Amino acid sequence: MPSFLFAIRLSVVCHCVAGYPDEFGHPIYDTKRTELGELLFRLKYRSDQSVLEELIDIIEHFLNSWKPTIDFIIPVPPSQPGRVYQPVLDLAQKLGNRLDLPLKPECIIKVKNTPELKNVFDFDERYRLLTGAFRGDSTWAGERNLLLFDDLYRSGATMNAITEVLYEEGYANGVYALTITRTRSRT
Repeated sequence: MPSFLFAIRLSVVCHCVAGYPDEFGHPIYDTKRTELGELLFRLKYRSDQSVLEELIDIIEHFLNSWKPTIDFIIPVPPSQPGRVYQPVLDLAQKLGNRLDLPLKPECIIKVKNTPELKNVFDFDERYRLLTGAFRGDSTWAGERNLLLFDDLYRSGATMNAITEVLYEEGYANGVYALTITRTRSRT
């Protein structure tokens, strides 16, 4: 397990504020989302691209108050590569355009198929599944400050695994992690 953690992220805003199992106790939730969580939900699960500009406005405002020194943005590789619409990539591209920062998704390459982690609740198991799943490219990442960008933060296992690779194989100078919201956790 990596020995580093992320210092700051936008994910202090929760995706959901409450959820309740149905009347039989099944894990089907009547979810109450935050305003930001609702925007992301609409984009990610309803393909409602009308919320993109509002999400980018919020992210830009946060980054302008945080002021990290960033050379470029690296979107976390999508968990479902075959999905027609990839909201993380679209958000990262629009954010890069707005901030005049290039996107360098090629800095991190997914080299091993992994199961979707949304149903894996143990951090150590999530991290084990991600071990060896990514490779870093020092051509782009070396000696640079990178913004690792994802839409949802659950346990940090994916971002930790990628950050470890960016430092060890990509020789990154610094890695800043940014997510839009934090999911409700079952742990």
